[in-house]
Amino acid sequence: MNKAFVKEGSEDDDDELAAEPSLPAGSKYYITRRGFNRLKAELDQLVRVERPEVVSIVSWAASNGDRSENGDYIYGKRRLREIDRRIRFLIKRLESATVVDPDAQENLEQVFFGATVTVCDQEGEEFVYQIVGVDEANASEGLVSWISPLAKALMKAREGDTVRFASPGGLRELDVLEIRYLKQD
Repeated sequence: MNKAFVKEGSEDDDDELAAEPSLPAGSKYYITRRGFNRLKAELDQLVRVERPEVVSIVSWAASNGDRSENGDYIYGKRRLREIDRRIRFLIKRLESATVVDPDAQENLEQVFFGATVTVCDQEGEEFVYQIVGVDEANASEGLVSWISPLAKALMKAREGDTVRFASPGGLRELDVLEIRYLKQD
């Protein structure tokens, strides 16, 4: 296909940007020390390893001549744009991060950012959640974003409190059994 009819950075770019977790307007970007270190390690990996490898592949592919039908070149350039986009995103996140150390929390009786909370639902099943930053959230590991409905319901709760929140399955009630602030690695 003629390059005149190809719009670079069109729908694929919009889809990727929409997939990045966003923050409520005017709020700070809170993150745990562990999450900050993970983002920093990812940035380091991209800058020191992945990007130089892709640049060398693109350079080699470009030296082979016709770029319009050169799969290595086309894929390499696309991958390079993805890496550069992720690098820019990580730099912005790390620069704006407010690192919160859960084990430095002074008020251990209430739920705040970084707390690990044990809750019990109406059927008597117990769950453990840690309230973390938006980029750290992973529901299967019990890591919930501080902007999620569950975390918002738990904020400032104390042991013995019952909290209500709207879940995808409808209104739920949870009893707060235990609040801990664990040391981060």
